[in-house]
Amino acid sequence: MPEVRLREWSTEEPNDGSVLLGLRLDGAAERRAAADLARAGRLTIEELAAGLRVRTSSFVGRVQLGSLTVTIEPKLAKDALLTLVRYAYGLRDVVRDGTTSFATSGALLPDLLAAQLLGEVGELVARGLPRRYVERAEELSLPRGRIDVGALARRAAPATTLPCRHHPRSADHPVIQALRAGLGLAAEIATDGDLRVALRRLAARLGVEVQSVPLTRARLMRAQRGLTRLEATAAPALELIGLLLDGQAVTLDDETTVRLPGFLFDMNRFFQALVGRFLRQHLPGCQVVDERALTGLLRYAPDANPRERRAPAPRPDFAVTERPHKPVLLDAKYRDLWQKALPREMLYQLAMYATSGAGDDVAVILFPTEDDHAKEARVEIRDVISGGTKGGVALRPVPLTRLAGLLGGGFEPRAAEAQRLAFGGG
Repeated sequence: MPEVRLREWSTEEPNDGSVLLGLRLDGAAERRAAADLARAGRLTIEELAAGLRVRTSSFVGRVQLGSLTVTIEPKLAKDALLTLVRYAYGLRDVVRDGTTSFATSGALLPDLLAAQLLGEVGELVARGLPRRYVERAEELSLPRGRIDVGALARRAAPATTLPCRHHPRSADHPVIQALRAGLGLAAEIATDGDLRVALRRLAARLGVEVQSVPLTRARLMRAQRGLTRLEATAAPALELIGLLLDGQAVTLDDETTVRLPGFLFDMNRFFQALVGRFLRQHLPGCQVVDERALTGLLRYAPDANPRERRAPAPRPDFAVTERPHKPVLLDAKYRDLWQKALPREMLYQLAMYATSGAGDDVAVILFPTEDDHAKEARVEIRDVISGGTKGGVALRPVPLTRLAGLLGGGFEPRAAEAQRLAFGGG
């Protein structure tokens, strides 16, 4: 079967020597899946006269469209990537040597997340699953709890049991049900055979006392919101299940969710989570607010809003405040702007943030790079009439390999790096 391997933000044309030359999507189902991927901005596959053109974005992983396999490999080295993913999502190093080979780059992240989930849930089981008092309504020969008088009155004939409502301590509650369903999802996504077997074995072990339920985003969110203090140890596993669920399905609008023929991990969301956690943990005395709405920056003119629409409120990824200074607006963009040109849509978005009055009229793009020597660049916003400068957009590099190394060191170097990312200099 033809397979094409690409990196993030790259394109392969149906040229001589390419497996895409003369290739077509197999049928209507594959074309519909390709359209869904393109609509969601994850992967673009176009049918041309000469064959297929494939364009990638910030997603990495693997999808299967009929006979064609598309593998998108992360640029970052495996060890650094694993370190940063674990840090970004607060995951412990519970993946044991030999748990999975992580054999191919395209399967690296789904196998990592699946192995991490196996380790997290395995430790929960070993320590004893958190149990709750769960209401049960059942017929019992030895009554427990409260006899259901209403059900007893509706009986047509005598019986040797009594309808009772009682509250036994049980592991069969929404949190553990979500964990069991998540193990099943991870087994579907994992590419390593031994890992799939281990995931299914652990899911079957939970199935002895936990019922099977379909895994949905709404069910997972309810489980996360309902965590008690005694169940807090299950939070990392639920976070992992969310990542697996997001990688296997795409929401096209508020009501339509489509399952993907594979797994694609959003490196842009990962990068935002990484930067946010790093700033919050290493900027003492500063307030870091995620996606703060810039209310009042834009509005409809009061006398020119016939449909009475609500004014849009842009939301930069981070607003960092170091009193008594104005907040600095930061946006994390997963695109190496040291190696690639700045897209106009990114520039226009940040130019709007810069005119908000925050951060001395400068907004910041934080971008990842593997070049430790990358320097900050700045685009000035000019007054075309007077020739003066009205603000600017700073392009500030985040060297990911160096950041992964800093995570294993002391606090002071990490704090200095966080200061540079938020406020520049250095």
